[in-house]
Amino acid sequence: MARAPLRDAWLVSDGRVLASASVTATRAARRRGLVGAREVPVPLVLEPCRWVHSVGVRCTLDVAYLDGDGAVIKVQRLAPWRVALPVPRAVRVVEAAAGSFERWGLRTGVRVEVRG
Repeated sequence: MARAPLRDAWLVSDGRVLASASVTATRAARRRGLVGAREVPVPLVLEPCRWVHSVGVRCTLDVAYLDGDGAVIKVQRLAPWRVALPVPRAVRVVEAAAGSFERWGLRTGVRVEVRG
């Protein structure tokens, strides 16, 4: 039996829930990502992951790269049809609707847990 392509989780920082999220559970789900999306209803967590693109994505994304301890090592805004550079130390990437990170206070150095 194949695993479901996504699983539900919570993004948590300093004991505060930032958002509910979907976590990719298969390689195919990571490859598909948000391709075709016109909006991002919940953040998407890609793991393992070191780089992303927005080719085929129809909205601007906030992207956070996390290291093995969950610390944010890079944050960027990615417009549609762009390819980001790989972040070698990243093990996980969080993609969210543009403006989400500002509302959450998510920036470089903040630790993020993916629970669930």
